[in-house]
Amino acid sequence: MNDAQSPTSSTSSPGLVRRLRNFGDDYLPQGRWLNIAAGALLLYAVAVAILGAYWSIAPSEFDVKARAASYAVIGPGSTDDLVTGAVTTSTLLGVVQTLLDKPGGFLSNDRFPPGVYLDNIPNWEYGALIQSRDMARAMREYFSRSQSQSKEDADLAIAEPGLNFRSDSWILPASESSYREAMEHTQSYLQRLADPQVQDAQFYARADNLREWLAVVNTRLGSLSQRLSASVGQRRVNTDLAGESDASQSTATPSELEVRTPWYEIDDVFYESRGAAWALIHFLKAAEVDFADVLRKKNAQVSLRQIIRELEATQDFVWSPMILNGTGFGFLANHSLVMASYISRANAAIIDLRDLLSQG
Repeated sequence: MNDAQSPTSSTSSPGLVRRLRNFGDDYLPQGRWLNIAAGALLLYAVAVAILGAYWSIAPSEFDVKARAASYAVIGPGSTDDLVTGAVTTSTLLGVVQTLLDKPGGFLSNDRFPPGVYLDNIPNWEYGALIQSRDMARAMREYFSRSQSQSKEDADLAIAEPGLNFRSDSWILPASESSYREAMEHTQSYLQRLADPQVQDAQFYARADNLREWLAVVNTRLGSLSQRLSASVGQRRVNTDLAGESDASQSTATPSELEVRTPWYEIDDVFYESRGAAWALIHFLKAAEVDFADVLRKKNAQVSLRQIIRELEATQDFVWSPMILNGTGFGFLANHSLVMASYISRANAAIIDLRDLLSQG
């Protein structure tokens, strides 16, 4: 009986195999779906790369006087009715607005591609944000107050801590929400400042106020310069207690310190410095307008312009696809040392300017 069934089994087997193969081709086209998935993944990767490259382009500079006009503080193209403090306040608004509205928006708190893959532009944002926070603090504590015992401006008292909200919060609330609220209160201060009928909003363009803000800028640039210079690593003499014989510190430290920026943070420090310099260029140009009389009296306009020129050199196009970290006189360039050179020269000029402003 088995022998009788064997021919039938042998003749039906090819038909069964054929039917199964046709079923797989019709309902399980695995090869086709794999190709589609691979193609879609490739297109996604290319789109993310292109979009990430576009978002990584740092914003260009804007005209501080034109920005003041855009906030309806002065008429377009006119500087005759310029309100003292309007350009500085408008510039602060312009810098923060640029951080929020540039291509890709504010990326420091992104949790999704391509923003989550980027690190250069978020560090650039952080550098500009630190300078904006310092300016907001200076406006709240110095520029808007006639003396140390005077009352602080109500809008600036809200705007300054709003800008100091953490930059990596993406929800409840998002960083952008806090910064936009700070902008709204800064805008309110600006409107009251420009209204001749309102006298509770003031901007005092005095030499001592300008010196106070420049002192903060001085320390910021000094720190950035040291971090940039540490890209190659070096031994430094500990000068923490220099110049004070009776000075002391909480924890003992060696007389010489080994200072080196980790290799994976070198480009982070570079772009943070670049962003800080970008924002500072705008604030210094605004100060040149609002503190014009003070600078003219001290014959300090040229000194301020030289600081701006040094900082503008930090914004030159970076031709290398990556931030190189060659030794000081080595075969490869060291972009951090070049950046440190410009920032150190600007910082030295700020020290001279502060001394000039302190003179009677």
